[in-house]
Amino acid sequence: MEYQVQTNKPMQVIDITSIVREAVTKSGVMEGIVVVFVPHTTAAVTTNENTDPNVGYDFITDINSVFPEKTIHRHLEGNSHAHIKAGLIGSSVTVIIQGGKLKLGPWQGVFFCEFDGPRNRKVYIKTVKSE
Repeated sequence: MEYQVQTNKPMQVIDITSIVREAVTKSGVMEGIVVVFVPHTTAAVTTNENTDPNVGYDFITDINSVFPEKTIHRHLEGNSHAHIKAGLIGSSVTVIIQGGKLKLGPWQGVFFCEFDGPRNRKVYIKTVKSE
């Protein structure tokens, strides 16, 4: 399934757990896995704490301190920092489905990470039933 995520900031962390849950429910898979894939080179997906909204802010603040936007890069578009961040965070996550529900920790959620926005992005979600 393909989903759209609209970002509205240059760098942003968006909780997409509800989208992933919806995809799992629609799939009817009770036991298996779900793969969440972001087909962009300047965006990523990860799992992290979803109870305190400051975690997303801290995530962006700290990753920017390690990989700042304004450094010397050879990439002509000027968004090398976004490619580096996306490459390190990763383009996919896999979550176990058990009893038709995501097997996340009590504080975990699935997050879309924008590093070169704002943009209209795609997220692909695929469920796989266990044999």
